[in-house]
Amino acid sequence: MRKLFIIFLFMVFCSCNIVCAEDGDLWDNFGDTNVYNQKPVSDKEFEQALESKKGKQKRNKNIPKGESYRESNETDFIRNMPSELPVLSIPVNLFVSEDTIVPVGHYQIEGKMTDGKPVLNLYQAHYVIARIPAVETDDDFNQKAINFVKIMEHNNRQIKIIFGCVDFNAYSIIDITE
Repeated sequence: MRKLFIIFLFMVFCSCNIVCAEDGDLWDNFGDTNVYNQKPVSDKEFEQALESKKGKQKRNKNIPKGESYRESNETDFIRNMPSELPVLSIPVNLFVSEDTIVPVGHYQIEGKMTDGKPVLNLYQAHYVIARIPAVETDDDFNQKAINFVKIMEHNNRQIKIIFGCVDFNAYSIIDITE
């Protein structure tokens, strides 16, 4: 049993790392450079480096070089953002004018001010199917979104298309064809 105990102690002693240091710091053993050939830095030099970095500000990487950005032009930034046109599903044929009847289908709606009056352009693919005159209003029709288009029943023979964007809100009442 004693032999086993002595062998066990010998194995434990051999597997332990014993560190013995002389006077001073462990870095004193490396001389002027450490393992990575770097010069040791004093506390004073370290503090100076920190102070020099505090004065520098980080650049915002999201803003491209050469473009100015001010908080006062946020509306311009929103207006110039590329966005998809809202889609409207029209379940009935609509009579816009003698020349224009809008058939049942899905349309992308774009609202534009033409000669100071709002106009709703209905697109399929990149073709303008109809230009519908609208009435500008301050009513947001209790919609949660800024950009919206929706069809509502006005009466048995007419529908109402409501439209909203950053520039204006508008509606148009259109006859249903039979």
